[in-house]
Amino acid sequence: MNASHVLIIEDNKLLATGLQQNLEFEGYSTSVAHTGSDGMRIATECSSALIVLDLMLPDVDGFSILETLRARGVDTPVLVLTALGNETDKVRGFRAGADDYVTK
Repeated sequence: MNASHVLIIEDNKLLATGLQQNLEFEGYSTSVAHTGSDGMRIATECSSALIVLDLMLPDVDGFSILETLRARGVDTPVLVLTALGNETDKVRGFRAGADDYVTK
């Protein structure tokens, strides 16, 4: 695991850039994926200390990404960062394997 690398999977390019800049300012290296398929590829190819995951992506929803990563044995901590704030979505996120859940 690369203890200073964060993968951001977020389709909103302005938000992704803001997160990336702030994390890099704090000394982290980052990778950004704007689609679920790119995020899955990066998550399985490089090790990260953390994955920041949006749930509403243009091609694959974040719940599916999270379930697939966990099924493949990827145990990287995942912080869900999403606009979906109802209790049902939060429970679904934690059941899929999220380590934390934050609404935008």
